[in-house]
Amino acid sequence: MLRQRTFPLSRFPFPVLLCLSCATLGRLAFTEPDVSLQEIAVTGIGLTGGTFDLVFDVFNPNDYRIRSTRLEVGVDLEGTHFGDALLDRPLDLSPTNHNRVVVPVRFEWAGVGAGAKALLTRRAVGYGITGRVLLDTPLGDKTVALTGKGNVPLLKLLK
Repeated sequence: MLRQRTFPLSRFPFPVLLCLSCATLGRLAFTEPDVSLQEIAVTGIGLTGGTFDLVFDVFNPNDYRIRSTRLEVGVDLEGTHFGDALLDRPLDLSPTNHNRVVVPVRFEWAGVGAGAKALLTRRAVGYGITGRVLLDTPLGDKTVALTGKGNVPLLKLLK
């Protein structure tokens, strides 16, 4: 017959328990995710404006899941401010993995200037993005700044 052996809590002093939990937390470190704009997909064009999707690749380098609670981003195309986007639905970012994040943007022709329509006929456009992502991590809430510029393919879904 096997006997279950129990150890009274008093045999493990509080400082030992505290050190064990500190050692576990010490191994957790937060590294900001890498965010890059992969493409811009035009989803609608009308007389007053249109819509497009910003398609981001987000790499979470951490060994734990991160949940975004809010993403705010402003988009410039070829030096012209096209619009601002807000994504306030939660996104789960898998540990040590790439995640595809699609952010819809709505714009009005009146706000982007006369030559802006021509931008949407190109295969690629120069972009600039600024914004921030609010993240919920095991180490607490973190804010990550988004900035970037470069050229990105423009996918025309409307024919």
